[in-house]
Amino acid sequence: MTTHAPRPEVLRYTAFSDSPDGGNPAGVVLDATALDDSDMLAIAADLGYSESAFLTPPPQGLGGQEGRAYTIRYFSPKAEVPFCGHATVATAIALAERTGPGELLFATRAGTVPVEVTGENGTVTATLTSVEPHIEEIAQADLAEALAALGWPATDLDPAFPPRIAFAGARHLVLAAATRARLADLAYDFERLEALMHRLDLTTVQLVWRASATVFHVRDPFPVGGVVEDPATGAAAAAFGAYARELRLVPEDAVLTLHQGEDLGRPGELTVTLRTGDSRIRVSGTGTSIS
Repeated sequence: MTTHAPRPEVLRYTAFSDSPDGGNPAGVVLDATALDDSDMLAIAADLGYSESAFLTPPPQGLGGQEGRAYTIRYFSPKAEVPFCGHATVATAIALAERTGPGELLFATRAGTVPVEVTGENGTVTATLTSVEPHIEEIAQADLAEALAALGWPATDLDPAFPPRIAFAGARHLVLAAATRARLADLAYDFERLEALMHRLDLTTVQLVWRASATVFHVRDPFPVGGVVEDPATGAAAAAFGAYARELRLVPEDAVLTLHQGEDLGRPGELTVTLRTGDSRIRVSGTGTSIS
C-alpha cells in the first residue's frame, strides 16, 4: 500500500455465533488489492483478532461463478496462516450480506475451499468444505513435551482418543481430556508450547472433551499466532472431524456439534458434517457483524 493510498475498509465479523459477544471475531477486508504482505500483517496485528481475512481477485482457472470467486489470505497478529475456518465463515457471511446467499469459491494457500451460504428466518449460515484431510501419529517425545507445556499429566488424557496430528487445511495436535474439569483448567507455558508448535508446524492444539456420542467441548491454544486461545476454530474443527472418523470414534456419516468459547465467555457452536464416500469435512456456523 503506497503512502498516499487510502486504507481499505476493515470489517469486523464474528463467526460461529449469531451474537457479536459470542464466537470468534475476525477482521475482513473485501478488497485487499492495494495491500502488500506487511500491510495485511499490520492490519491483523492492529485488530488483535486471532485471524483476519483479505480478498483479492481469483487466480486464473479457479472456476466458480463470476463475482463469487476470490483469492483469500489469512493473517494472525504474528504471521500468515495457510487456512482459517472462522475467518472464512466471517468473510462468506459479509459477502452474502452484500451480494446474496449462494455458492462462493475461495483459493487458499491450502487449496480450493467452496463455501455455501444460506439464509433462513434472518439467520445466515455458512458451510465450508475442507481440502483433502489426513492424520498422522505424533512422536512420544513430542507428545511428552506438549503435555509438559500444558501442565497436563498423561493420566488426564482420555485413552479412547489417541493423540494425533490432524490436517484439513492446517495442522492441529488433537488431545482429548478425560474430564470437563481438565479441559476447563487451562494455564499453559506460552513460550514452551509455541516453540514446540513451530517445530511441528502446528496452527493450534485442539483440546477436546466428549460430552456425548456426537457432542464435544473444545479449546484451542494458539501461541504461534500471538493469541493465548482461539475462541472458535473452524480449521481445527475440520481436522478433528477427519481425526474422529479415521479412528472410528464416530460413524462415517455423522453430524458432530462442537461447543467452544464457553470458558472464555464467548460461546460459539460449530457443526461438523461427515458424509459417506466423501473424505472432505464440512464445517458450518452462523455469524454476524460486530458494530
